[in-house]
Amino acid sequence: MLDALSALILGLVEGFTEFLPISSTAHLNLASNLLGLGQTGYVKTFEIAIQSGAIFAVVALYAKKFLNLEVLKRIIVAFIPTGIVGFLFYKLIKTYLIGNTAVALSALALGGLFLILFEKWHKEPVASQDITIFDYRKSFIIGIFQSVAVIPGVSRAAATIVGGMLMGIRREVIVEFSFLLAVPTMLAATGFDVAQNINLFSSSEIGLLALGFVASFATAIVSIKFLLAYIARHTFTAFGWYRIAVVLAFGVGYIF
Repeated sequence: MLDALSALILGLVEGFTEFLPISSTAHLNLASNLLGLGQTGYVKTFEIAIQSGAIFAVVALYAKKFLNLEVLKRIIVAFIPTGIVGFLFYKLIKTYLIGNTAVALSALALGGLFLILFEKWHKEPVASQDITIFDYRKSFIIGIFQSVAVIPGVSRAAATIVGGMLMGIRREVIVEFSFLLAVPTMLAATGFDVAQNINLFSSSEIGLLALGFVASFATAIVSIKFLLAYIARHTFTAFGWYRIAVVLAFGVGYIF
């Protein structure tokens, strides 16, 4: 049963992992299993709902960016593919993918291997860039990459970042865009799911949701600042090895 300690732990896990290329969904799945919560409809909705804390962390840190019309238009275009996929396949995703530990860990392992190999051959552009380098075509393609992350374990952050880097966008630019793109994406996912399942929450459980929200908000701010500082000096290779290590430590039995 979800209690205050479990809600706090899940909020901390969500906030810190949401913007790193390691899949917050997979980590929440593992954390729920370790806490003995299982993957009931209520727990799944709780895990989706506390993403709103991470959303507000981005808004708090990047409020001025959302007032820039050119940036906003690119965010909207990039959101379209994920919005369509999420709406059309909501029931399939919620029923068969979210909470599926084998799927999450398989994607976590494959994604980790891909990150390692990708960084081995990737050449970072030398010239400085900003978000205006995105035309609408690139924005839409990044959105297509993001839509793959409806599969738990892929990582929304990893998909958008790698998609941008494949198109010659510098990592610090695509990482920032990934933060911004998270807002409409996660807001839509959270709002739609909560609207469908608000009946699962009693008045006392709303308090647990608020606790998870606050924990997610606080750790997301730390995570965003950590990632920005990290990529100034490092590649994403360590995150690839970390993903594989998590699978080896916790999940080989779920896959085979």
